[in-house]
Amino acid sequence: MSGPAGLRFERVSKVFGPLPVLEDVDLHVDAGEFVCLVGASGCGKSTLLAMAAGLQSPTAGRVVLGGEPVTAPGAHCGLVFQSFSLYPWRTVAGNVAFGLELGGCARGEIDGRVAEYLAVMGLTDFADARPDQLSGGMKQRVAIARALAPRPEVVLLDEPFGSLDALTRASMRELVLGVWRELGTTILMVTHDVEEAVFLSSRIYVMSPRPGRVSAEIRVPLPTARPRGMVREAPFQEVCRQVEGALLVQAVPA
Repeated sequence: MSGPAGLRFERVSKVFGPLPVLEDVDLHVDAGEFVCLVGASGCGKSTLLAMAAGLQSPTAGRVVLGGEPVTAPGAHCGLVFQSFSLYPWRTVAGNVAFGLELGGCARGEIDGRVAEYLAVMGLTDFADARPDQLSGGMKQRVAIARALAPRPEVVLLDEPFGSLDALTRASMRELVLGVWRELGTTILMVTHDVEEAVFLSSRIYVMSPRPGRVSAEIRVPLPTARPRGMVREAPFQEVCRQVEGALLVQAVPA
């Protein structure tokens, strides 16, 4: 891949049978930007990620990455799920190598990339371990390393910390923020956690209930190096209140 690229959803709608899931969604993630999607369950957030990955097609509108329509899965994106989705029969290194092997990389390049991203995620000493020997946080670090290793144009995170305990979740936020600052990767992430969205992203899109639409776009005017203590400070909490207010408006019956 040539590096991070901008991602755009242009008037995207999605219908499953008689059920409208998304309607006229316009949003964008600039190259190298970290953006979060928040909204009630069922508003189509994960469906947007699936379309960005080429796993589903819009009923109307289009998804564009780096100026080209997304029409099929490929090495253009790395996708990380809440459930880790590691291959239990492979070692940590083998899991990280998987996408590179599918892409036909030479063995020497695979070994170099695996070593690089294991180091980035602090997993070098666990290269030969199996997934069942790892904690939840370490499994998710492997999943993120696997997504990053092919150097995709965009990384899509679908509630990646949802199954982790509070302390591990906080550590993972710090780690992902640090990796993003270091690598400059374009990231679009789905989360239900407002503080998490404010801590990680430069902009937040709030989605309305089904059919999902963008109901608010909220900028996060905070430094990209967000120390953990910032969550207690007034500017951080003010942005959280803006996001929570936008979500509450959606929850009030018409």
